[in-house]
Amino acid sequence: MLRAPHIPPVATPALSVLKNSLIPTLSLSSSLSHPYKLSSFAPLPNFFPKTVPPNSSSISFKRFLPMLGHHPCSKASFSSGSVTGGERELLVQHLLVKEDDLKLLLELQQRISGGGEDLSDLAVEYSLCPSKEEGGMLGWVRKGQMVPEFENAAFSAPLNKVVRCKTKFGWHLLQVISEREESLLGEIQADELHVKIQDPTFAKEAQLIDVREPDEVAKASLPGFEVLPLRQFGSWGPEVTTKFDPEKDTYVMCHHGMRSLQVAKWLQSQIYNSPPIFSAISTTLCIYMLLCNLYTLQKAFNCNLTDDLSLIIQGFKRVFNVSGGIHAYAVRADPSIPTY
Repeated sequence: MLRAPHIPPVATPALSVLKNSLIPTLSLSSSLSHPYKLSSFAPLPNFFPKTVPPNSSSISFKRFLPMLGHHPCSKASFSSGSVTGGERELLVQHLLVKEDDLKLLLELQQRISGGGEDLSDLAVEYSLCPSKEEGGMLGWVRKGQMVPEFENAAFSAPLNKVVRCKTKFGWHLLQVISEREESLLGEIQADELHVKIQDPTFAKEAQLIDVREPDEVAKASLPGFEVLPLRQFGSWGPEVTTKFDPEKDTYVMCHHGMRSLQVAKWLQSQIYNSPPIFSAISTTLCIYMLLCNLYTLQKAFNCNLTDDLSLIIQGFKRVFNVSGGIHAYAVRADPSIPTY
């Protein structure tokens, strides 16, 4: 059963990139200084914790986790259809047990397939991965981000079918909840951006985000960029899909291009893209209602709500990181912009 309190509003830039390689430690720590020491995927390499200090205005790692915390009944398919052509991204959740706990894993798999229990609930209770806090949700993953055993299992698994695999960290039960065509994360060079900015229609058609801190922006800035300081992510993160259109081209900039790259990756992995018809309802509540009542509503109104769900779980489609940041822009494109 999907429980609304377990659904987080948004994912963090730090945690949405825990997908590059395995790490050796088996610690359950998930503090800000050492996020996710136990995970199937590597943490952000020494970047985010230094950028965002643990204060009241920064991120709560338990609140802002990689994706939807709980999923609907495992017998349901909430993809709008199989993706054909191009690369795929998968929305994956899992649970992890020790290598010598295969018997436990098989029991858990049977409880899901034969007993109707949810993988997300069992992950909260049994998983060794810190993603257990959010029902084992790992977010959108693509090929090349996971270890081979996990990747092979995920990309060969039917939608919503719970499968098992073994990695160097132990045994996993994993479930692919949805799939989509791989979204575009591009880099734009400073001189290219400069040409675009000269076009008066560019600022109207694109979305420009500057994730530097206010004191940095006071030293140098570009017209048209909305300032969303990374240190204040806890304030603007949950509202990002109400302020920006995930269908539009989105450009992200910082000082040298590193912070903006993490935010760009996070924007791609966003689950919460509330359709206009749900604008009067909180995103968390609308997802909860949609998932819990999918079949009842479809039967009553003879409609296909999986299309509406696909709107919710799609991230920003076209995101561009400004390569080298505003420093490169000042050096290569517009010397009138101060450097610092």
